[in-house]
This record gives sequence, C-alpha cells and structure tokens, in this order.
Amino acid sequence: MRIAVIGAGAVGRALGSAWSKADHDVVYGVRTTGTQNMASFIARSGGREELGAEAVRGADVVVLALPWAQAEAAVQGLGDIDGKVVIDCMNPLTMREGVLELACGYDTSGAERLAAWIPGARVVKTLNQAGAEVMGDTSLLKPRPVMFLAGDDLAAKNIASELVRGLGFEALDAGPLRMARLLEPYAMVWINQAIIRGEGRDWSFAIARRKQ
Repeated sequence: MRIAVIGAGAVGRALGSAWSKADHDVVYGVRTTGTQNMASFIARSGGREELGAEAVRGADVVVLALPWAQAEAAVQGLGDIDGKVVIDCMNPLTMREGVLELACGYDTSGAERLAAWIPGARVVKTLNQAGAEVMGDTSLLKPRPVMFLAGDDLAAKNIASELVRGLGFEALDAGPLRMARLLEPYAMVWINQAIIRGEGRDWSFAIARRKQ
C-alpha cells in the first residue's frame, strides 16, 4: 500500500518508519525537499520524500500528522484528495491562559472540521490516542494496546484498521466520524497523564478482558 504521510514530526516519522518496515510504500509529504535532517532520517528508516501535493497524488492512503495550527493551510495545499482514505492523527490543541486545551470539542471535533475542508475525502479519526514513542514500536507493551477509530465510510475504516493492527494495536470501531468528539478529549487524558502527571510517554491504553 502506498501511504503519504503529511507531516514529518515525531508522530509522522514514527508511523512512517513502522509502515516502511512492514513493506508499505511510504512517502513523506514535506514543504521543502532535500534537507539534511530528512535525508538522514530516510536513510535510517526507509521511505522517500516529495512535496506534499506530489506525495498525495499517487497515494492509496493519506495520513495527516500535522500541528493543528498548520493543518487547514497544509491540507488546502495538497490538491485533489477526493475519494482517498485520509487518516486524521491530529488533536486540535491550543493554549488558553497558559493551559493546553482542545480548540474544539463536544459539539464538533477537529476531525469533522477536517472533513469539511476536504468533503470528497474518506476521513478516519485514529492514531491520536498515544504518543509517537509507542506508535512506532508497540512490541514491549503488554497487554496489547488499543486504538479506536471513527469514520463514516466502512471500507475506509477497514483499510485504516489494517494499518493500525499492523502497528501492533487492537483496532476498535468507535462509530461514525462524529465520535471523534469523544476520541479527541480521550487523547487529552493520555496527554495529561504523560506530560502533566509525570507518567512519561512510553505507555498506551489497553483493554483488560475477564478470562472466560
């Protein structure tokens, strides 16, 4: 599968390198090609880089791993995304009076705003509920971590679920895209524990089931 990862920060690199190891064709959509930093990363981790619109053009799946403040402008510069599966990894974070909060929530979500920017795309919200450190390598996590997905297109969710499972997560369907109104605040629980409460970043949520 050809995956265009838009955003080459910690999350984008973690996901892209993991999918490269799983033999997917990963291309990073960047604003400027040929930087030494990116070239070094690709040499270590695989994949390749192209300008954003070029990366998207031939992709089966587009993964958005951008800071929320940059998302709308970046997405509008990607060109035609109609019909493509778009995985939204972003959380709509903002600072209010020195406190990190969601920029929207409960009556809408970042994922729904994204879907309005690209109405022809098949948006799936997922991979926003853990840190880059574990998204790139879940092998040491016991029990198996869980990752929820929300979207309105079942076929798109099935494709996203396959990629999520390939990272080592249990993929659970949370329902339609509007359920991102729950998944984005849920991600804030992880952020609170990891960063504010001192739990650190090397963990993820999991489901403990009673043995039968």
